[in-house]
Amino acid sequence: MKELLILRHAKSSWSNSRLADHDRPLNKRGRQDAPRMGRLLRDEGLTPDLIITSTAERALSTAELVALNSNYEDSLQLTRSFYHAGPESYLAQLRQVDDAYQRVMVVGHNPGMEELVEELTGHYERMPTAALAHIRLPVTRWADCHEAITGTLLNIWRPKEL
Repeated sequence: MKELLILRHAKSSWSNSRLADHDRPLNKRGRQDAPRMGRLLRDEGLTPDLIITSTAERALSTAELVALNSNYEDSLQLTRSFYHAGPESYLAQLRQVDDAYQRVMVVGHNPGMEELVEELTGHYERMPTAALAHIRLPVTRWADCHEAITGTLLNIWRPKEL
Protein backbone atom coordinates (compact mmCIF):
# COMPACT_ATOMS: atom_id res chain seq x y z
CA MET A 1 0.00 0.00 0.00
CA LYS A 2 1.18 3.49 -0.88
CA GLU A 3 0.51 6.62 1.16
CA LEU A 4 -0.35 10.01 -0.27
CA LEU A 5 -0.12 13.29 1.59
CA ILE A 6 -2.09 16.10 -0.06
CA LEU A 7 -1.12 19.60 1.08
CA ARG A 8 -2.73 22.81 -0.05
CA HIS A 9 -0.29 25.72 -0.13
CA ALA A 10 -0.25 28.01 2.90
CA LYS A 11 -1.91 31.44 2.92
CA SER A 12 -0.57 33.77 0.25
CA SER A 13 -0.21 37.53 0.10
CA TRP A 14 -2.31 39.81 -2.07
CA SER A 15 -0.40 42.96 -1.01
CA ASN A 16 1.30 43.53 -4.39
CA SER A 17 -1.39 43.72 -7.06
CA ARG A 18 1.25 43.96 -9.80
CA LEU A 19 2.52 40.44 -9.17
CA ALA A 20 1.30 37.69 -11.44
CA ASP A 21 -0.79 35.10 -9.58
CA HIS A 22 1.95 32.50 -10.08
CA ASP A 23 4.44 34.75 -8.27
CA ARG A 24 2.46 35.60 -5.13
CA PRO A 25 4.46 34.85 -1.94
CA LEU A 26 3.25 33.58 1.41
CA ASN A 27 1.86 36.09 3.87
CA LYS A 28 2.72 36.17 7.59
CA ARG A 29 0.15 33.49 8.48
CA GLY A 30 1.36 31.29 5.64
CA ARG A 31 4.96 31.60 6.84
CA GLN A 32 3.77 30.42 10.28
CA ASP A 33 1.43 27.62 9.15
CA ALA A 34 3.77 25.89 6.70
CA PRO A 35 6.47 25.12 9.30
CA ARG A 36 3.74 23.99 11.74
CA MET A 37 2.53 21.45 9.20
CA GLY A 38 6.10 20.26 8.66
CA ARG A 39 6.58 19.76 12.40
CA LEU A 40 3.26 17.91 12.54
CA LEU A 41 4.49 15.50 9.85
CA ARG A 42 7.73 14.95 11.76
CA ASP A 43 5.95 14.44 15.08
CA GLU A 44 3.41 12.02 13.54
CA GLY A 45 6.20 10.00 11.89
CA LEU A 46 4.88 10.92 8.44
CA THR A 47 7.87 12.59 6.82
CA PRO A 48 7.39 12.04 3.08
CA ASP A 49 9.83 10.05 0.97
CA LEU A 50 9.20 12.43 -1.93
CA ILE A 51 7.64 15.90 -2.21
CA ILE A 52 6.23 17.04 -5.56
CA THR A 53 5.15 20.68 -5.67
CA SER A 54 3.62 23.25 -7.95
CA THR A 55 6.11 25.82 -9.20
CA ALA A 56 3.88 28.70 -8.02
CA GLU A 57 5.80 30.72 -5.44
CA ARG A 58 3.26 30.17 -2.63
CA ALA A 59 3.25 26.39 -3.16
CA LEU A 60 7.02 26.13 -3.56
CA SER A 61 7.62 28.19 -0.41
CA THR A 62 5.12 26.03 1.47
CA ALA A 63 6.87 22.86 0.29
CA GLU A 64 10.29 24.22 1.27
CA LEU A 65 9.15 25.18 4.78
CA VAL A 66 7.37 21.87 5.29
CA ALA A 67 10.41 19.96 4.06
CA LEU A 68 12.76 21.86 6.36
CA ASN A 69 10.57 21.30 9.42
CA SER A 70 9.65 17.67 8.75
CA ASN A 71 13.26 16.44 8.43
CA TYR A 72 12.72 15.72 4.72
CA GLU A 73 16.18 15.09 3.28
CA ASP A 74 15.71 14.84 -0.50
CA SER A 75 15.29 17.56 -3.10
CA LEU A 76 11.85 18.79 -4.07
CA GLN A 77 10.40 17.74 -7.41
CA LEU A 78 8.85 20.75 -9.15
CA THR A 79 6.10 20.65 -11.74
CA ARG A 80 4.20 23.44 -13.42
CA SER A 81 1.42 20.95 -14.22
CA PHE A 82 0.02 21.33 -10.68
CA TYR A 83 -0.78 25.02 -11.24
CA HIS A 84 -4.58 25.31 -11.76
CA ALA A 85 -4.69 21.51 -11.97
CA GLY A 86 -7.51 19.06 -11.49
CA PRO A 87 -7.17 15.57 -10.03
CA GLU A 88 -6.03 14.00 -13.31
CA SER A 89 -2.88 16.16 -13.40
CA TYR A 90 -1.93 15.03 -9.90
CA LEU A 91 -2.67 11.38 -10.71
CA ALA A 92 -0.69 11.59 -13.95
CA GLN A 93 2.31 12.91 -12.03
CA LEU A 94 1.94 10.21 -9.37
CA ARG A 95 1.90 7.49 -12.04
CA GLN A 96 5.46 8.59 -12.92
CA VAL A 97 6.80 8.14 -9.37
CA ASP A 98 9.37 5.42 -8.71
CA ASP A 99 7.90 2.59 -6.65
CA ALA A 100 10.78 2.84 -4.17
CA TYR A 101 8.88 5.78 -2.65
CA GLN A 102 6.19 4.65 -0.21
CA ARG A 103 4.89 8.01 1.05
CA VAL A 104 4.58 10.89 -1.41
CA MET A 105 3.37 14.42 -0.76
CA VAL A 106 1.85 16.65 -3.41
CA VAL A 107 1.63 20.40 -2.80
CA GLY A 108 -0.79 22.40 -4.87
CA HIS A 109 -3.89 24.54 -5.14
CA ASN A 110 -7.63 24.50 -4.69
CA PRO A 111 -10.02 23.49 -6.04
CA GLY A 112 -7.73 20.68 -7.22
CA MET A 113 -6.75 19.61 -3.70
CA GLU A 114 -10.36 19.18 -2.55
CA GLU A 115 -11.27 17.44 -5.80
CA LEU A 116 -8.33 15.04 -5.50
CA VAL A 117 -9.22 14.08 -1.93
CA GLU A 118 -12.84 13.54 -2.94
CA GLU A 119 -11.92 11.53 -6.03
CA LEU A 120 -9.56 9.25 -4.11
CA THR A 121 -11.74 8.73 -1.03
CA GLY A 122 -15.32 9.37 -2.11
CA HIS A 123 -15.64 12.01 0.61
CA TYR A 124 -15.61 15.79 0.25
CA GLU A 125 -13.23 17.48 2.68
CA ARG A 126 -12.73 21.20 3.06
CA MET A 127 -9.09 22.07 2.35
CA PRO A 128 -8.34 25.62 3.54
CA THR A 129 -4.82 26.95 3.12
CA ALA A 130 -2.13 24.66 4.61
CA ALA A 131 -4.63 21.82 5.13
CA LEU A 132 -3.10 18.36 4.93
CA ALA A 133 -4.83 15.08 4.07
CA HIS A 134 -3.29 11.63 4.61
CA ILE A 135 -4.62 8.88 2.35
CA ARG A 136 -3.75 5.19 2.10
CA LEU A 137 -4.00 3.95 -1.47
CA PRO A 138 -4.79 0.31 -2.30
CA VAL A 139 -1.90 0.05 -4.77
CA THR A 140 1.63 -1.31 -4.62
CA ARG A 141 2.74 0.56 -7.74
CA TRP A 142 2.32 4.28 -8.33
CA ALA A 143 1.59 3.48 -11.97
CA ASP A 144 -1.74 2.07 -10.78
CA CYS A 145 -3.00 5.44 -9.48
CA HIS A 146 -6.11 6.37 -11.41
CA GLU A 147 -9.61 7.71 -10.88
CA ALA A 148 -11.17 4.30 -10.21
CA ILE A 149 -9.19 3.46 -7.06
CA THR A 150 -10.69 4.20 -3.67
CA GLY A 151 -8.27 5.07 -0.92
CA THR A 152 -8.82 5.50 2.79
CA LEU A 153 -8.67 8.94 4.37
CA LEU A 154 -6.56 8.32 7.47
CA ASN A 155 -6.51 11.88 8.76
CA ILE A 156 -6.93 15.50 7.82
CA TRP A 157 -5.34 18.41 9.62
CA ARG A 158 -6.34 22.04 9.24
CA PRO A 159 -4.07 24.66 10.86
CA LYS A 160 -6.90 26.48 12.63
CA GLU A 161 -7.99 23.21 14.25
CA LEU A 162 -4.55 22.37 15.67
